[in-house]
Amino acid sequence: MEEEEERMQNLRSKASELLLRKEYKDSIKAYSEYISLCHNQISNTHKNLDSNNLSKLKKSLCLALCNRAEAHLNLQEFPQALKDCNEASEIENTHFKTLLCKGKILLILDQYRLALDCFKQASLDPNEFENSETLTGYLEKCKKLEFLSRTGAFDISDWVLNKFQGKSPELAEYIGPIEIKKSEISGRGLFVTKNLDCGSLLLVTKAVAVERAIVPESIFQDSKEQAQLDMWKSFIEKIVESAKKCNRTRDLICKLSTGENEDDLEVPDIDLFRPEADDSNFQDKNIDMKKLLNILDVNSLVEELISSKVEGKNSDVHGIGLWLLASLINHSCDPNVRRSHVGDHVMIHASRDIKAGEELTLAYFDVFLLYGSREEKAKNWGFVCKCKRCKIENGVCSKQEMMEFEMFVGKGVDMGGVVYRLEEGMRRWMVRGKGKGYLRASFWKVYSEVYESERLIRKWGSKIPLMESVVDSVVDAVGSDERIVKVLMRGLKRKGNGCNGILEMEKAMKMGRGLYGKIMKKQTLRTILFQLGN
Repeated sequence: MEEEEERMQNLRSKASELLLRKEYKDSIKAYSEYISLCHNQISNTHKNLDSNNLSKLKKSLCLALCNRAEAHLNLQEFPQALKDCNEASEIENTHFKTLLCKGKILLILDQYRLALDCFKQASLDPNEFENSETLTGYLEKCKKLEFLSRTGAFDISDWVLNKFQGKSPELAEYIGPIEIKKSEISGRGLFVTKNLDCGSLLLVTKAVAVERAIVPESIFQDSKEQAQLDMWKSFIEKIVESAKKCNRTRDLICKLSTGENEDDLEVPDIDLFRPEADDSNFQDKNIDMKKLLNILDVNSLVEELISSKVEGKNSDVHGIGLWLLASLINHSCDPNVRRSHVGDHVMIHASRDIKAGEELTLAYFDVFLLYGSREEKAKNWGFVCKCKRCKIENGVCSKQEMMEFEMFVGKGVDMGGVVYRLEEGMRRWMVRGKGKGYLRASFWKVYSEVYESERLIRKWGSKIPLMESVVDSVVDAVGSDERIVKVLMRGLKRKGNGCNGILEMEKAMKMGRGLYGKIMKKQTLRTILFQLGN
């Protein structure tokens, strides 16, 4: 008996020392051995432990489970950590250290309400005054994130005004008024469940994994391709590691498309993607590497950093990641949502007004590309785009006639003349409504060159549409874009601040909401818009 107690004491001391030295794997091994011995002693009725010794042994077991949970937490083995905390809570449901550890795990897993309950219960312990400051910090953080996840009332104004310096804002998981349904475009898609204004936030979610690297534009193409290949390999390793550690992550990845048999895919309930989804909903199944690579090839997204969009910062930083729910959004050259990346999160918002029941669509590539270039891009992605815009542009005139217009783009010819001829062509082809916006978007490079040149405006101003009219039609067709806002803001700057300027500024503010969403104060958005106009 004494030998066994001495062995247990040595094991506990060894495990604690390893934990302090941050040798987590060895610490888990030692704690597991100690916990097993505790279980044996408790269950062995022949020991005839008195109630006092049994109580001490259970307290010791509770602490060991909690410490092993801490080690699992540091290794990001969250399911195992949570399991240990739950077992420790069954022994002593008010154990401060267990409540604190469990709260931290739930917070990392974005289960804010449950985490808040743990921290609140821990705060009732009168003997933990020395930890009250730490606990208060967790309580405040939990309350803030729970509010954000419930309301979607995000505000990144301070970070933006501080020119994106320092740590990016803390964001919560948020799923707005959306659902998953069968898509007429391809497979499954996300659909809105109510009418939404331009800028409305729809989704904020953290990546399963992100890999970033600095790849300067100035380096040779071979070096760039090698750097991107290295990024891809590292990214795959991170995804594999995340999938191994968590059934939920692995199961949700398995639900994503491989690019084949899209019509046969099941339509998962969107609640499965919520952090608080019950673990019993997820299967413990293997995923073979070939299927995983196909999933990543189809569903991974290249980061579009908001700091790059606004200030041109970090333009050499390239990132790739997997955002589970966001990957269900299909492509259209006539998109209705945009994405921005803040830290490891992606934020999806309406880039124009959206009606209830409408499918959310993103542009997988530049909406200002000519039809032929977009067709080639879609082919490289492995699909044929059949959106309304592509159908209109494909049949608007003869391919020969369109090729003649495309030949002039970037050739140094008088762009005012190209715009004039294109506008005359649209009249001749009887292009109406959004069709005009689609073609103007495809030739935006030409239009913007004209409207930003006082010489060309003086020469062609009376023969081509007003800049404001063209901007309106393009935004109505393809949504907001920094390049459109730049032309509008520079035009406003040339005009001054008259009555028309005020009206146009309101228009620019709506475009700004389409660009960045309703995630910053009006004054911050106004500041960004003026930056774009400089």
